[in-house]
This record gives sequence, C-alpha cells and structure tokens, in this order.
Amino acid sequence: MVLDSNRRPPPVAAVSEDPAEISRLLIELRIEHRDLDAAISRLCADPHCDELQLRRLKKRKLRLKDAIARLESKLIPDLDA
Repeated sequence: MVLDSNRRPPPVAAVSEDPAEISRLLIELRIEHRDLDAAISRLCADPHCDELQLRRLKKRKLRLKDAIARLESKLIPDLDA
C-alpha cells in the first residue's frame, strides 16, 4: 500500500450519520493507521531514514487517530441529561 502523508482523513462533519457508513470508514482508517505504524517502524529501523518523511508520517498517524476517536464518539448515542 502506498501511503500519502499529505492526504487528510475526511472531516467528521462530512461523514453521514449512518452507523454502517461510520463503521465502514472506521475500518478503513484503522487499516491505514496500522499500515502507517508499520511504515514508521520500518523507517525507524533504517539509520539513514528521511527524518522529514518520518515526521510527516507520524503527523498523519496522529491525524488518523484523532479522526478515529471522533468517529467512534459519533457511534455513541447522546444521553439527555
């Protein structure tokens, strides 16, 4: 899988309210997050790795983690207080 560190996760507001659609997107984002983790591990093992690329991949991974957390919170029903 080719990882594009400049691609941003979809804005949560742009995602439909359909739980099935959110779940599908969550699966995709988790797979991409896992792939980024593997790519970052491979780069860290290389003593001559590109530090800029590594930093970009780590930022992308953090953006994915945030997007995953926001989508997971959309799946939790709001409770009226």
